[in-house]
Order: sequence, then structure tokens, then C-alpha cells
Amino acid sequence: MTAQIYTRTAVVLHWLIGIAVLAQITLGLWMITIPKSPPGARAWWFNVHKSIGITLGLLILARLLWRFAHSAPPLPTSMPSWERTAARLNHALLYVCMLVMPVSGYLGSSFTKYPILYFGTRLPHWGWDSPALKELCSQVHYWTVMLFITLIAIHIGAAAKHWLVDRDGVVARMWFARE
Repeated sequence: MTAQIYTRTAVVLHWLIGIAVLAQITLGLWMITIPKSPPGARAWWFNVHKSIGITLGLLILARLLWRFAHSAPPLPTSMPSWERTAARLNHALLYVCMLVMPVSGYLGSSFTKYPILYFGTRLPHWGWDSPALKELCSQVHYWTVMLFITLIAIHIGAAAKHWLVDRDGVVARMWFARE
């Protein structure tokens, strides 16, 4: 059975956000290793990370809105029931992570004395300086990214299995080539 495919818009959003998320995670894990002294470099990279995160958050919101308006094509009936259930669960958790990441990052930034800059433009600062709330948001942000990395690895591993072993057309559903 040839699997039904996603819309071009869904494919573009999937790959654009997927590549950007991987780059953002890499940037985030690298930038926390930058020493706080001398001042400046670390803050600059954090502001870049925040700006990309805000942009990604908006793209993710667009993707969610698109997804709610356009049902996913059904998985092949040849897939075992447990695989279809695992796929749905993994996708749901990926979406949860994609929402929690930018929200927790933004909230964490709101509970500091530092301004939130969006590519150099100061955004309204509605929060207050609260180290405890900032730390809570930072922990949520960090542990969500750890879960996210795990889910992404599972997602890529499952795609590789369907592409290289099963050859059941599941990967072609989210690819650019059209029949």
C-alpha cells in the first residue's frame, strides 16, 4: 500500500522547523558553556537564541494551526497497531515540547532584570526580577529540551526504520518529491 502524503505546506513547515529546532538546540547547548566573564559575548548569544526562539515559536504556532485545520494522512494499515500508537504518542509529545520550549524560555527571560531583545529590538518587559521564577522556568526549559532530544532521536530512528527496513512509504509522506 502506498501511504497517503502530507500537504506541501505541512512538509515545508516540518523540515523548516525541524532543521531550525536542531540548530536552536545545538546553539542553546553550546551557549550555556560560554563563560560569564568577560561580559558581552554570552549575553549576545543568549539574545540571538531568544530571538530565534521567538521566531520559532511563531512558526510552531503556524504549524499547529495548519495541523488542526488539516488532518494527518492515515498511517498504513500494514503497520502494527503498537507502532501507530507509538507514532501518535511521539508526535503529540513533540508538539508539547515545541510549545513548552519557547514559552518557558520567554517566561524565564521575563523574570529577570535584563530586557528581552528581539534581534536588537527591546520587547515590552511585563515580568519582574524573580530569581526563583527564572530558575523554575530555566529548569523546565532545560529538562524539556532533554526530553525533546530523546523524542527527536526516536522520531528519526523510526523514520530510518521505515525508510531502510520496512520500505513502506511512511517516510515519503513527509518528503518533497510528489508522485
